[in-house]
Amino acid sequence: MTNASDPLLFGIYPGGATGDDSGGLATGPADDPERIRAALDRLRPDGGTFLVRGYVSFVDADDRREVTQAPERVEQYAGDGRVLDLVAQYQSHSGDVAGYVDFVRDLVLRHGHRTATLQITEEPNVPGNPTLDGHYPRVREAVIEGVLAAADEAGRQGFDHLRVGFNTTPLFGPGADFIASLTDLGGKEFIDALGYVGLDFFPDVFQPIAPDRLHDAITGLVGMHRAERLTPAGIAPEVPIHITENGWPTGPDRAPERQAEVLETTVRAIAERRTTHNVRAYTHFALRDADSAAPGLFHRFGLLTDDYRPKPAFAVYQEVIGRFGG
Repeated sequence: MTNASDPLLFGIYPGGATGDDSGGLATGPADDPERIRAALDRLRPDGGTFLVRGYVSFVDADDRREVTQAPERVEQYAGDGRVLDLVAQYQSHSGDVAGYVDFVRDLVLRHGHRTATLQITEEPNVPGNPTLDGHYPRVREAVIEGVLAAADEAGRQGFDHLRVGFNTTPLFGPGADFIASLTDLGGKEFIDALGYVGLDFFPDVFQPIAPDRLHDAITGLVGMHRAERLTPAGIAPEVPIHITENGWPTGPDRAPERQAEVLETTVRAIAERRTTHNVRAYTHFALRDADSAAPGLFHRFGLLTDDYRPKPAFAVYQEVIGRFGG
């Protein structure tokens, strides 16, 4: 369990490409690895560990889609205290769970030594969007078999540092029992293999929240997720929650100063509840804008512009990492 004095583990997605709500990608200027590394160095606390989030996808062999990594070659950003927060996406139209399991084991073999957290699938509870894994058949089986395979391979290779988990968005309505459906299907073996459970959430992005209500909305959401989604599904309080994606985009009528305020409020609210709800990590989405000239909602999540100029939120993230990290 997390103690009141325990630091949060912080991280960030360093790429530019961003999935949108229609199954496409918001893109812009190519990533500049040298400038990315310089920005990551500025964020990482002295001597501290910092997560670098990257997405790699499994698709069918005959799939004609261009398979992308976001960012490209994320492993180049590991080292000097930076470790990978790797997301193994499942995007098989044929429902090839066995192929996905092989893909996951290979990821552990190739990257396990520099990976702190391996997330099996991305938002598997969300259907209807090809960018997200809930769109694909047999996704629940992929989560369960992927977690079991990753944990087994990490044990075989002696990667005791590697934590395996999965994530969801906040679970409401007909999808409220998604995690319970996984634990019912996977049983004790699946639950015992979990090193964490991730939560993606973007308060005040898709549904407005009044500034004076944001703090309580965040603490209420995290508390609900623990008490009403994880605990009834048989996931013990000792299994930590990781905030795996969170951010607030700038743009028309979305001031950079407000982005900074939302970030500070969000991290402070999570840090205040890290003991109560056993929250261990926070990863921000994203380091830089996909395209700072585009008006779309998904193009400007960055703490930096697409040419790596800092917005006010970059300094705020530095400050909260120093305040709550270690």
